Amino acid sequence: MLEYILMVVPVLFLIGSVYYAYRTVSLGKHTRRRAVTRQVAAFVLVGVACVLGSLTAFAANGDAETAKAGGDIGLGLIGAALATGISGIGGGIAVGNAAPAAIGATSEDPKAFGKALIFVALGEGVALYGLLVSILIINKL
Repeated sequence: MLEYILMVVPVLFLIGSVYYAYRTVSLGKHTRRRAVTRQVAAFVLVGVACVLGSLTAFAANGDAETAKAGGDIGLGLIGAALATGISGIGGGIAVGNAAPAAIGATSEDPKAFGKALIFVALGEGVALYGLLVSILIINKL
């Protein structure tokens, strides 16, 4: 029963922080920028608490070798998720900035389509490299 409570508490905390941010912005107490900053801080705190909680659970198991193996697998999966997620965000930002510029350059000079397409594809390549790294990490586990 305790495991279910520990799984629900972070979700409830994040839902509560979203409601609090929405409420303060709609009432005019905070700006949107401040609300987003608080949301990011809440997400980071919940993420750190979940990682530390899982590492503590492995350490409390009593068997040092099992704790080490379980911790390595868990941290490897977290690393793979971070590689995919951060590279996906970076690729999205790159494509979001390059694609409108490519469309504008193509509308002015249709011969520039090939060059513009290369810059958009470079931004997408970042996300593919992150996915490749995460696949390599998961295969190594």
